[in-house]
Amino acid sequence: MSRKKKEEKNISTTISASLNGIRRSPRKIRLVTDLIKSKKIQEALDILKYSSKSSISIFIKKLILSSLSNWNKKYMKKEEFSLNNRSLSNSLYIKNIRVNQGKTLKRLRPVPQGRGHRIRKRSSNVIIILDKQNR
Repeated sequence: MSRKKKEEKNISTTISASLNGIRRSPRKIRLVTDLIKSKKIQEALDILKYSSKSSISIFIKKLILSSLSNWNKKYMKKEEFSLNNRSLSNSLYIKNIRVNQGKTLKRLRPVPQGRGHRIRKRSSNVIIILDKQNR
């Protein structure tokens, strides 16, 4: 096999997008992201559309659409850029989605006898990786 063909086989077709500083705790976001892990794009968007956790699913949906746009910019030619996203989303799937803890805002809540209890307002960072399905 020629060297050029070997290099073409090793080329990765993954793309990623990230969303930092979502003002929801990572534990709550993981409940939604576990539902769409390893799913096709269109199937994941349908799951998010009818999810009971709509405040979180809005952020994840925007992140999927952003990564789809990144895919179009990187891998599609100028002529094919105007194609409908449905045909593209049939061949793409969510390879991995990670939720990490972001910054934590620390606040004090007053309680009786002059004391204060600490409140931790957590935020999250979400990273999504798309890949092309091999047929």
